[in-house]
This record gives sequence, structure tokens and C-alpha cells, in this order.
Amino acid sequence: METTKVAILGASGYTGMELVRLLLAHPRAQITAATSRANAGKRIDEVFPRFARLAGSELPFMEPDMEAVADSGAEVAFLALPHGTAAAYATELLARKIRVIDLSADFRLREASVYEEFYGEPHPAPDLLTTAVYGLPEVYAEAITTAQLVASPGCYPTSILIPLIPLLRQGLVDPTTIVANSLSGVSGAGRKADLSLLYVECNESVRAYGLPKHRHLSEIEQELSFAAGKNVTLTFIPHLIPVNSGICTTTTATLQGTVEEVEQALHATYEHSSFVRLLGRGKSPDTKNVTRTNFIDVGWEFDERTGRLILLSTEDNLGKGAASQAIQSFNLMTGLPDTTGLTTV
Repeated sequence: METTKVAILGASGYTGMELVRLLLAHPRAQITAATSRANAGKRIDEVFPRFARLAGSELPFMEPDMEAVADSGAEVAFLALPHGTAAAYATELLARKIRVIDLSADFRLREASVYEEFYGEPHPAPDLLTTAVYGLPEVYAEAITTAQLVASPGCYPTSILIPLIPLLRQGLVDPTTIVANSLSGVSGAGRKADLSLLYVECNESVRAYGLPKHRHLSEIEQELSFAAGKNVTLTFIPHLIPVNSGICTTTTATLQGTVEEVEQALHATYEHSSFVRLLGRGKSPDTKNVTRTNFIDVGWEFDERTGRLILLSTEDNLGKGAASQAIQSFNLMTGLPDTTGLTTV
């Protein structure tokens, strides 16, 4: 069976570790390079004993040397790196004819000025913004198939965009009234030493953060504006909750159509989707049913008192919000069914 050789840059973070887990078991992928400055020279199964005896787990981590990555034979590279860092590596890899799936925020936005506004620094490779494809397979599958550079979406945006895009396309909700509240597991903050992320600081506590302009708001508004055909501005309130992983999002907006039209739009868009599970009206999705999967579960309800539609969604922030969604794009890029290597529950 033919396989595609892949590299993972930033392979020892939470998202990188999830990429390693999924790609070691992927029937049509072979990890030939995994970078980690902190763990260079150590084997994958030494740093992550859970992967011991899996084929490929004996591969040693290496320094992020793009020439060495290319020499490994990698055809596709996953970048699980911080924003601002990924762009330079992407540029080098693309010059070496290696296709790139970037899980940072470096190529999600179309305009460098918006990146600078939300990320506080000039864009490191603005010339590549027009070539990058936003990696939401349910919306951009055809473009992803031939892309050289895929910008995989953020975790919060995925949970908000999937339910809203079909409705904005058909004018079924008022785009000036959108409010999104999201709750995320602590792994969404990354694998780093931070006092605010210690167990005793997070356990038995819930708090909002990133107000009033969380960085993900930029790509949420961009993609919703594309769907609506006009500028969309919304209120987005993220929260940190004391679980390892999972995102639960509740989005509300004033209904302009009927509930029946909402249901028709959602089913028409996602009835053949591999990973969007429509639960129906009055059904509240639960994070326990999506963690460690690539599924996003969606429910909805209508509040007659306020005239507002309530959209409910859950996903794994490390899965559909990061690693497994990137692999879904990888499958499309390499001509595979988008479910390949992603069907375990």
C-alpha cells in the first residue's frame, strides 16, 4: 500500500502529540521527521511512552532544520507551531516543494493588516496569504484538494463556523445580532509552564478570558463575512473550564427565517458530511461524545420569547479543532477518503 511521507514540526506539544498519535496509526502516512528543540535526539516512544511498540515510534526527534526535513523524504509537513514562528518554516518548505498544513494562525487571514491588528505584529510572510486555503473541509474541500498551503482553522472558529455558515448564506439569521459563548478545556492553551494554567488554578473554577478581542475572532468574522456576503461583527466570549479537552459553544442570533428553514439548510449542507453530526432541535451536544474524535455535534433550539435561534456545538479542541481536522485536509490533499485514519471512536 502506497504511503505519503510526512513531517511534524512542533511534535512534542499537545497538538503535535495528537498528530503523532493519529499519524502513527494512519494506514497511508509515514512519519519521517518530527521536530522538537527540547527533545532533539530522543525517540518518540521515549518522550511519549504511550506510543511504545507502535511502528514508527522509534523515530528520534530532530532540530527544526528544513534541509534535514526535506532529506527525510517528507512530502507533506504539519506545522504545530506558535503563530509568528510557523511562517518562516512554511516558506522554506514550500520552496522545497513540500506541501504544508499549518495549524498556527499565520495563514488563516486574507489581509496582513487584520493579522497585525489581532496578533500585534506585522505578518511574517504576507505574500503567501493569497495562496493559502482555509482548511475547513466542510466548506473548502475542493480547494484543499489541490492546495500547496493549507491554513487549518482554530478550534473556537470551527465550533462557531460549522453551524452558522449555512444559515448566513441563506440569510436565515441577522448577522448583526450574533453572540457566541465558548468553553474550552485547558489543553487549548498549549503545553507550557504558566501559573494561570496550573491544576490548582484551573480546577473547580471557570473563567472568561481574551476579552473583548480574542485572536480567533479575526478568522471567525472573516469566514462569516464571506458566507453572509457582507461584513459581520459579533461578540465572542471564550471561557476556560477544568477539563483536559473539549469545546462547547452556544451561539445565538435573531432568527430571520423559520426553524424549518434552519433545519433544511443544515441538513442540505451536512447530510453527506463525514464528521458533522446533526442532533436535531432540542438536543444539546455533550463534549464526552466528541473528545478524541474528529466529530462535531450540532443541536439547535428557538427561543420564542426573544426571537433568537440557539445553536449548540461540541468538538475536541485537539481533534476537530486542530490535529484530526488537519489530517482530514491531508486526506483530501492526497486523494484519500476524508475519513482515512479518523474513524476510531
